[in-house]
Amino acid sequence: MGQIRPVWGLSETRCARAVVIGAGNMGAGIAAQFANAGVAVDLLDIPGAEGQPRNARAEAGIATQQRAGGFMGDLPVALVRPGNTEDDFDRVAGADWIIEAVIENLEIKRALYARIEPLLKPGAIVSSNTSTIPRAALIAGRSPAFAEAFVISHFFNPPRHMPLLELVAPPGNAAQAAAAQIGRRALGKTVIECRDTPGFIANRIGCAWMSVAITEAVRLGLTVEQADAVHVAFGVPRTGVFGLTDLVGIDMIPSIWGSLMRALPGGDKINRFDLPGLKLVQAMIAGGRFGRKAGGGFYRRTADGATEVIDIATGAYGPATGYSAADLPGGGRDLEALLADDTGLGAYARSVLGEVLAYAQEHAPEIAPSRAAIDVAMELGYAWKRGPFKILDGLSDAALAGLGHDLQRGPAGAPGLMGQGPDRLARAKSADAVLAESPAAALWDLGEGLACLELRTKMNAIDSGVLDMLDATLGKLGGPVRALVIGNHNARAFSAGANLAEMAARIDAGEWDALEAFIARGQRLYSALRAAPVPVVAAVQGVALGGGCELSLHCSAVVATAAAKISLPEHLVGLLPGWGGCARLLERAQASGGGAARAFAALTLPRPAGSAREAAELGLLRGSDPIVMHPGDLIDAAADLALSMAGGYAPEGPAMLRAEGAEAAATILAGPRARHEAGKLSEADLGVQARIVEVLTGGATAPGEEMSEADLHALERQAFVALAHDPLTLARIRHMLATGKPLRT
Repeated sequence: MGQIRPVWGLSETRCARAVVIGAGNMGAGIAAQFANAGVAVDLLDIPGAEGQPRNARAEAGIATQQRAGGFMGDLPVALVRPGNTEDDFDRVAGADWIIEAVIENLEIKRALYARIEPLLKPGAIVSSNTSTIPRAALIAGRSPAFAEAFVISHFFNPPRHMPLLELVAPPGNAAQAAAAQIGRRALGKTVIECRDTPGFIANRIGCAWMSVAITEAVRLGLTVEQADAVHVAFGVPRTGVFGLTDLVGIDMIPSIWGSLMRALPGGDKINRFDLPGLKLVQAMIAGGRFGRKAGGGFYRRTADGATEVIDIATGAYGPATGYSAADLPGGGRDLEALLADDTGLGAYARSVLGEVLAYAQEHAPEIAPSRAAIDVAMELGYAWKRGPFKILDGLSDAALAGLGHDLQRGPAGAPGLMGQGPDRLARAKSADAVLAESPAAALWDLGEGLACLELRTKMNAIDSGVLDMLDATLGKLGGPVRALVIGNHNARAFSAGANLAEMAARIDAGEWDALEAFIARGQRLYSALRAAPVPVVAAVQGVALGGGCELSLHCSAVVATAAAKISLPEHLVGLLPGWGGCARLLERAQASGGGAARAFAALTLPRPAGSAREAAELGLLRGSDPIVMHPGDLIDAAADLALSMAGGYAPEGPAMLRAEGAEAAATILAGPRARHEAGKLSEADLGVQARIVEVLTGGATAPGEEMSEADLHALERQAFVALAHDPLTLARIRHMLATGKPLRT
């Protein structure tokens, strides 16, 4: 197994080793995320029960993260070393950050801190992942030095995917500043500074919302599906509030809400809307209906895959009706129409939204640095499309008055984010520093002779207009532009690939010469980009598919976010990469000793690589391409790399490839043919894969003979156009355009 390369900016954090104490889902997930960044981490838990290995609990936590996708591929797993709190506690002495993630029991946490304090090295951070216990209570009895090193670091589950990290410490605390830098650079988190109040920001507002939402649904007699539909109309994820409670675990309500309720005054809404006290909740817990982990909660799946929903009044399950936000007044798109509705749906919407907005307004000054911080916390911590104050500010005066509370608009203020500012591209846009632009793309002046090519099409798909701007950009390289970044601020897509609609139109019209010319033009421009006299760095986030992936393959280097989804999925629509993707992957595969078989594996993935690290293992990224954990650092990291490469830059020479011939082709196709014979691969898919293999192994070129990149491009074009002639290919493209999913053949 190869070595894992640390992510961009990690060395600046001075975090070489972490210790996580507590190997439950949260603790093990935090440990996995440190490992994803390239940080060595010790995961400790109490020793295994009698008859178990001493490290059984930590090993189980690691295994759970492997199954759940907490690791970005296989390589990071080796960086997590399991241990236990009796035999291995001395490992704490070598840690730069010690995170306690044990149960919400104050005495257990304090006992751990008493053991940590004498082992704590200078400059190290100690933190608790508590979600409800105040910092002052946690550090009571500890020394001033320990208190200075201590912060609350509230992660959200699952730690790999949830972007929010709340930090609690006194103003100006050095440990908090260091944790914020590590949290952003190593763990990819958006870090918010919180007040030391129960529940901090997201859980304080989020738990109040869930308490109000569930208790009011019971009081007003709504069905589970109706209530969840209302919340979807508010901009809550499609799970709604009942689906989210199933995900959290209904059995967790007494501990999570109970801890908050005990810490808050009796008149607080979380106490007044007493979620643990609901007879429905108590009956579900008594009956083992804990939610998804128990096979059923407010929703459950039957053996045949149907969905059933609990009846709030009787506690019995019945078939789901399929009621959705589209069935609401306003169709789920007009919130004010829903709020004006005179049925129980409108009454529920007004009650819940009014109570939640009033609660956020009342407590904002004590829990957060600004209203904007609360919005960010709810958008990132609970995946709301808009935080409560954005919702409030978007309502008309009449709608606000109808909510029955004294709701006031006010300045949002600074969001309280730590370590974040506008990047070079954002500053260039603010200054209108455009060098060239069209509806399809723009070229921005980032200063110091650096430019950024930004695509502007839907999902940054590459069409003729994008190729026009790429052509124009190439003409500026080596003149006013001494380095180029290709990237954008679209979190969803670097580029979703070639414009399939444009391609389908040519196929449908039988414009075969025009189709081949479109492919040849892309090959020529991408090759010119690779041979450019200045470094070109792709800044990849979101998806980089098909022609977008090929674009990145022709750049001098790529900087990718860790969560980037990269692949060449053309085979799913009956085609193959036509803009040099086959040639570039074959070149990398042969250089690494893998040959056409390795390139074929990367070219026939059923889905994109799950992370940048996995993409690198497949050859879709180089091992030297930097990985960035926080998307907000992407453009600046790419800019820094491009400028560092500019002095004395020389492009790579033309690629020379080796034909592997018919025997290698037969060996590669043996697997697909076996799957076809077993009924697991269609005749059509086998035909597409055979074409891909034919290109990768050199077609009719004799085994061992050298081929130029132009030779491979010719094979790509011929195979692409031949596959496009198959009527099934057009049907596949149309199905993909209509549904976003491959057509089963």
